[in-house]
Amino acid sequence: MEVGRFLLVLGFLLVALGLVWLYAPWLLGWFGRLPGDIRIEREGFRFYFPLTSMVLVSLGLSLLFNLLLRWFR
Repeated sequence: MEVGRFLLVLGFLLVALGLVWLYAPWLLGWFGRLPGDIRIEREGFRFYFPLTSMVLVSLGLSLLFNLLLRWFR
């Protein structure tokens, strides 16, 4: 039963993120353009490594999963 609730909450969160991304992309326009994201553009070459953005995603997901696990215990 607990795993089912967890999957439902995760599914609703993914649907909400998908709807925001589809209908309000300007809300996520900052993502990938933070200080610390590495971008090198030259003629015929483009390298992009979103270091800071991925650290924020990792912290956010860790916080979310820890809160969900505490809620379902």
